[in-house]
Amino acid sequence: MAKKALVIKAAAKPKFKVRGYTRCQKCGRPRAVLRKFGLCRICVRQMAHRGELPGVSKSSW
Repeated sequence: MAKKALVIKAAAKPKFKVRGYTRCQKCGRPRAVLRKFGLCRICVRQMAHRGELPGVSKSSW
């Protein structure tokens, strides 16, 4: 779980636009965040397996 202070800091508007960064909306992880979902790769995978993301299914070939 991310530090609460860093989650709040990321949510605030930065002084310069390039200083902003994305965090997972569910767990607060700063790395590997998918813009389409706003979630990190771990949360996307868990939610996709549970069927909580519409239009996303487990691929098999």
